[in-house]
Amino acid sequence: MRKTVWSMCGMCTVRCPIRIEVEDNRVKWIEGNPHLLNGALCAKGSAGPALIADSERPLQPMIRRGGRGAGRWEKVSWEFALDYVADKLKTIIDKYGPEAVMASSRGGPFQDLVKAFTHALGSPNYTNHDSACGRNVHHASKSLFGLGRKGFIYDIKNANHLVLFGRNILASLRPAEVNQVLDMIDKGGKLTYVDVRQTLTGIKATNFFQVRPGTDYALALALIHEIIQAGGYDREFVERYTTGLDEMAEFVKEYTADWAARECGIKVQKIHQLVEQLIEDRPRVVFHPGWMLSRYSDSFYASRALNALNALMGSIEVEGGLLFPKGPGDCGVKGPRSIADLSPKITTPRADGVGEVYKQFDKGPGLFHLFYKAMATEQPYPVKGIICVRHDPFSCFPDPAAQKEALDNCELIVSVDTHYSEFGWYSDVILPEATYLERESMIAIQKGLKPRLIKRNKAVEPESDTIDLYSILHGLATRLGLDEYFPFSTMQELWKWQLEPTGRTLEDFDEKGFVELTGTPIMYDRDNLDGKFKTPSGKIEFISQNLTEWGLPSWKPYESPAKPPKGQFRLVFGRSPIHAHSHTVNNPLLNEMMPENTLWINSRAAGKMGVSDGDMVDVSSDGATSVVKARVTDFIHPEAVYTVHGFGRQIPLQTRAYHAGMSDQKLMKGQLQNMDTAGGGLCLCETFVTVRRSSKNPQRKVEL
Repeated sequence: MRKTVWSMCGMCTVRCPIRIEVEDNRVKWIEGNPHLLNGALCAKGSAGPALIADSERPLQPMIRRGGRGAGRWEKVSWEFALDYVADKLKTIIDKYGPEAVMASSRGGPFQDLVKAFTHALGSPNYTNHDSACGRNVHHASKSLFGLGRKGFIYDIKNANHLVLFGRNILASLRPAEVNQVLDMIDKGGKLTYVDVRQTLTGIKATNFFQVRPGTDYALALALIHEIIQAGGYDREFVERYTTGLDEMAEFVKEYTADWAARECGIKVQKIHQLVEQLIEDRPRVVFHPGWMLSRYSDSFYASRALNALNALMGSIEVEGGLLFPKGPGDCGVKGPRSIADLSPKITTPRADGVGEVYKQFDKGPGLFHLFYKAMATEQPYPVKGIICVRHDPFSCFPDPAAQKEALDNCELIVSVDTHYSEFGWYSDVILPEATYLERESMIAIQKGLKPRLIKRNKAVEPESDTIDLYSILHGLATRLGLDEYFPFSTMQELWKWQLEPTGRTLEDFDEKGFVELTGTPIMYDRDNLDGKFKTPSGKIEFISQNLTEWGLPSWKPYESPAKPPKGQFRLVFGRSPIHAHSHTVNNPLLNEMMPENTLWINSRAAGKMGVSDGDMVDVSSDGATSVVKARVTDFIHPEAVYTVHGFGRQIPLQTRAYHAGMSDQKLMKGQLQNMDTAGGGLCLCETFVTVRRSSKNPQRKVEL
């Protein structure tokens, strides 16, 4: 007999709400939660059952018995594996102190478990992947609004104009957001897209700007200048809720539309046309400040400029603009408890220096890549143990060879994941987590105009020897004498404890899979937003008091990006709607749809090299080389080459993905510590590569 299970997808970091039909412990159907997504789900979400069926993933705990990365594994029981890891952790803590252990996870609503475990150990060193993703966006938003990148949600559906700088929203997709974009377009809204290449999003755009790589900041500065010069900003909003307009106007005075057109390689008339549209369409204008903006050395300032444009448009807390996400307090109720609140408050300085050496960055998750410095130098203290939960730093951060060199100073490397990752392959221990369809996750708050409580339910029982994350961390905590911080034997016990202050019960989730805390959308009075901006002045700060105190400019003078030397190209990368970074490239269904990536090359540049569409090319940088198929096209800037991130894996047990396509991060030699000093994001698009027609046979040489 079939039953319905409400849950949350786990194929990527979006975590869409889903409805699952199950029969005889088999998933028969998955769709987006009809109450929220009308059944919509992307290809990744639909391939969830293939993840369960995939035998090319770790199916029981494994301990390394050869050299790191050699692939010699011993399969062991959970009792043995947890004893082994706990003993290693005890040895490290006894010798170096608890701060010598760090842990990382993917971000999102369910990360409290890993943070709680790290703090329970006595270590401040919880981190995540965000320095290779949205740290620039987060810190840019804080410098302007006093609120991080999740401090606003975007009412795209009701916008008159959506402006996207490299945010390929229809490919790097969130189904609910995609539907909003399409609804906006259907209602006559305009879409402006800026990128070095044409994309799925760009072909839907009213205005498309194919700019020179690294010039996003230039165009954003020019838009600020032109809007101020035209007097086209919301004067009432700006006068009431902002500071520093005159100083910002003086700074952008030289950054005219004519200048930006020359710098970006676009037509000045199109810039003027865009400015006219924006003035006409405000305040229902959304400048998306970026999602993943670890790209260029000025990406923090590009994001800051986009947020400044939102303020100039007066698009804060208006329909079709940027809205404050509302939480339980706005509904007059209490939110659920967090298990992280049971752990002690840690005052030890972080090993990455965030909050001490780097006062401009949020302590929060800190910056993962800076831990490698501590591993190599043992300053400010040694880092000897690392646990990564569903996070593959080798596929996330540049220069895996440099990462391995630092990690070799560690005495314990643990990977907790549902699949083999390149980091896991180099680890000492692999603890296989049950797939998202086979596990439960904590109750979390999903803020919005109608905030709700969410949770992930288990759809089926695991067929392999894998378990959920709470069981893993609870098992380690028990062995380490930390039971008081993980006092619940089951997830159901934890759920009930979380819900106690809310007045809600587990049965309240049965009808829709979530619990709405209000029946009607909540909007703040736009004429009374005082106190909503958490800056020192209490206002939106075009000139940031904090940045000034930290010795950083609020507006960095623009520097024209270097042009690639002759025969070289700037390497840029992005996402496909088929895959979630490297997590899904070996999934049987998704691999069939997209088995490898290609390298986009401008047609004129390819012609000069004698490269035709479909030819194999050698892509090299500083001694690292990849071989990949060329995709010759007019729709990419001639200074750049582009590839989809996540391919080029070298894990023999993943036969479908083994050596398929190229790995962009392995070409980023020497870039592991190249970060934006104001935003903390890595500069992942600052690598030049040489491309040549390869002498190799177009067929893959590796016997799979």
